[in-house]
Amino acid sequence: MTEDKWGQLRTRLLKTVGQNNFTTWIEPLEFNSVDDGVAVFHVPTNFMGNYVSQNFADLILHEFNLSGEPVQRLAFRVAANSPARPVRQSEQSAEPFAEMQGHNGADSSAATADESQNEVRWEAASARGNSAGNSLSSKAAAREPMETLQAAPLDPRFTFDSFVVGKPNELAHAAARRVGEGGPVTFNPLVLYGGVGLGKTHLMHAIAWELTEQNPDLNVLYLSAEQFMYRFVQALRERKMMDFKHLFRSVDVLMVDDVQFIAGKDSTQEEFFHTFNALVDQNKQIIISADRAPGEIKDLEDRVKSRLQCGLVVDLHPTDYELRLGILQTKVQHQQLTYPGLQIADGVLEFLAHRISTNVRVLEGALTRLFAFASLVGREIDMDLTQDCLADVLRASERKITVEEIQRKVSEYYNIRMSDIIGPKRLRSYARPRQVAMYLCKQLTSRSLPEIGRRFGGRDHTTVMHGVRRIEELKSTDGQIAEDVEMLRRALES
Repeated sequence: MTEDKWGQLRTRLLKTVGQNNFTTWIEPLEFNSVDDGVAVFHVPTNFMGNYVSQNFADLILHEFNLSGEPVQRLAFRVAANSPARPVRQSEQSAEPFAEMQGHNGADSSAATADESQNEVRWEAASARGNSAGNSLSSKAAAREPMETLQAAPLDPRFTFDSFVVGKPNELAHAAARRVGEGGPVTFNPLVLYGGVGLGKTHLMHAIAWELTEQNPDLNVLYLSAEQFMYRFVQALRERKMMDFKHLFRSVDVLMVDDVQFIAGKDSTQEEFFHTFNALVDQNKQIIISADRAPGEIKDLEDRVKSRLQCGLVVDLHPTDYELRLGILQTKVQHQQLTYPGLQIADGVLEFLAHRISTNVRVLEGALTRLFAFASLVGREIDMDLTQDCLADVLRASERKITVEEIQRKVSEYYNIRMSDIIGPKRLRSYARPRQVAMYLCKQLTSRSLPEIGRRFGGRDHTTVMHGVRRIEELKSTDGQIAEDVEMLRRALES
């Protein structure tokens, strides 16, 4: 085959795979020869050769046969004179050529799709600039993620032994325990979601500690969604997208905290989507945390939502009184190791568990401050000292009911999805709970009618007014509605 024929074949491939895939994967290929039914190409890196072989080999073979060339397989060789990173001494004896055989039946996902305009130029440039990429031995490739991808540090305090289990978090704890045991991948992905300070990060760290303890050779990568985005942008800027893809897709367990951070960031979501697919195809474990259910994260692409929802999605509910008291009792034991002479009077922990109900971190911080203050002034921790020391915390922690909390409680009570309350559906089974939620928002929060309307899918304030009036009317004529509203009010104010 001549270079002209290969050029014509490339033009047809461009129309088939699209501009982005062509620029990233096809354009860097250098056609060498066809010998005994084998088409030989020079590629910049082993990784590129493997990827093209898995994802585009059938298509290239088909185009060869259409052009009259009897080609049965493809071979990819890393060119000896391609500029690469400085070679380690241990790698200098490596063979300058590596050959991979194209094969059929691969169903991996394509690389990256449409990016924003600036990032298209960036990523295309990175693919071309990185066409000088790295030829790694298999051992070096296996160890590369741990050498170049610095995971977020794990907190030694956050283990399963230190996690206090109660009714609001028992399912999340059991699921995290199962994943931490290793073995066959059963929940993939595992998605933990809940409000601030409910234990999502604690469980993520605990899983990572347990996995590495069970299998020290396991490649576990824990990082926040913000760190994922930062590394992605850095790879684009430094023209190392090929390395980025290879490193993230070679981990055994990927853990991403606060995934809602990538919502609205189209290019990062695109790369996260393909990384997710690649790891699932390899049966690698993925663990995700978020501040709300995947289906309720605004500006998160539908295909990303569907991938996250295909595994086990577990809610960490707000803490109840018993769980908060259990957490305080556990923390007191740790504090008394630091302040061995300090005594805490009866009723103080119960008082704190009742008054500080919004956030476990605030609860722990209040206890830490209480012990530190008592040790400095040399007093026993009694009720008077507690109220003096924590006056600002107790004031700030007075019960404040949010619109989101009302929406969630109403959706649970009527056994419908929260998205149905916010969404456009006007069926009576959705409209009546929506009006109840609007009524409770007006009664229990300080939000204005326009603000409430915006929280209910961008509705007009007149819609909220109508809903509030309708529930007020029904309370006097429909005993069931009156009972529903009263029960929901009690649940929200408890």
